[in-house]
Order: sequence, then C-alpha cells, then structure tokens
Amino acid sequence: MTLERWRPVLRLWAPTPYATAFRNQTRCLHSTRPSHPIPSPRPFVPDVETFLKLIGRGLSRYASKFPSWDSLFSLTGPELQQLGIEPTRNRRYLLRWMQKYRKGDLGPGGDFEYVKDGEAILKLALPPADQLKQTKFVVNVPHPEAEVAEPPKLLPRPMGYTVRGEKTIAGPYAMPLPQSGVSVKVTEGMWEQRRGRKIDGGERRRSEVLFKKRSAERRAQREADLLSRL
Repeated sequence: MTLERWRPVLRLWAPTPYATAFRNQTRCLHSTRPSHPIPSPRPFVPDVETFLKLIGRGLSRYASKFPSWDSLFSLTGPELQQLGIEPTRNRRYLLRWMQKYRKGDLGPGGDFEYVKDGEAILKLALPPADQLKQTKFVVNVPHPEAEVAEPPKLLPRPMGYTVRGEKTIAGPYAMPLPQSGVSVKVTEGMWEQRRGRKIDGGERRRSEVLFKKRSAERRAQREADLLSRL
C-alpha cells in the first residue's frame, strides 16, 4: 500500500497551522465580563428589606439571606439559586428589578428625597408670583418630625402625583392627612408587576379546555334529561 493512498487519512489526524493558532488564542470570555455596577440606596429605598418589600411577590421573606445592600446587587442567577430563592420565576423577577433599579426605572416614590421611617409627605405648591400661569403642583416636603438643618430652597416634584380640583392630591398610595397634604408610606407590593391570569388554560390549551367544558356540559344536560323522564 503506497503512501499516496494513506495521505488523505493522515491529513485528518495531523494538526494544521490554523487549528494550532486558533487553539492557542482561545480564552474564556465570561472571566473578562465586567460585573454589574452596584447602585446607591435611595431615601425611599434605604435597605434590602425595603427593596424586597416594594417589589412584592413575597420576596421580603428572603431579606435575611442578604446581609447588606452590596451583597444583593452583586449576586447572579446561579448564586441566588444557591441561596434558595425559588422558583425560577422569582429569581428572574428579582434580577429584572435589580436591573431596573440600576437604570433608575422605579415605581411610585422612587424619586422622593424627604422620607422618614418609610413615610413621605406631599403638599401643594404654587409657582412664584412673577409667573403668569399660577398652576398648582405637588412637591415632596421634609417630614414634620425630621430634623432639617436649613429649609430647602427648591422642593422636588415627584412623578405620578397630580392636583385634582382645588386641593386634592391624586397618586398611587396617597393617603390624605388631617390638615393638608397626603402621606405615602412604603407598602408591601407597591412596585409589584402582577402576573397574568390564564383564562381557559391559557392561549396554548384554550381549545382543549373549552372542548372539555362543552363535553361536560352536554353530559350533565343528558343526565338531567334522563332523570327528568324517570
């Protein structure tokens, strides 16, 4: 048997210069991927327990698993699974809200600047007298029981809260105060994104479920007719 006949077979086993160069240049990309930045707490979201309470779905029961703010926002999906965050949809929901928080995409109260013990006070305000259009708007004022070194010159205008009528403040979780203004407190599930409810088994099983329902109704009707004839 000549060497020319075996040359194609030997060529498959012999490493080519291109394959050797490619093998030497490969590396693990996941080891060089930068970690997600850790955002700072906010007045309305000062700690992990409050954050989990706001996003809802019962995640506040896992607050003891995260010793600090940085420990929560530095975890990944597999690490959350090792901590016992189950089922998978809860881990995905938590990771999604962590990313939304990093981007500043928050729910009601996320832009409050004056908060004390999870409560913010909102009141009505008027623009300066030199403006022609005297339109009332809502501002976040310091809490009456909070110690403020000096009164703020500019009060923040929170998103999602408007004036209705003469002196009514409307917005999510706004509770009127006895004298004036409203109070907004941290509430369980305040930022929760509700899960959809499947009707008739959902989109994929709707035909099957409706068929079984109609069959059961016809069977019940036949049985009722037989009993009425007896």
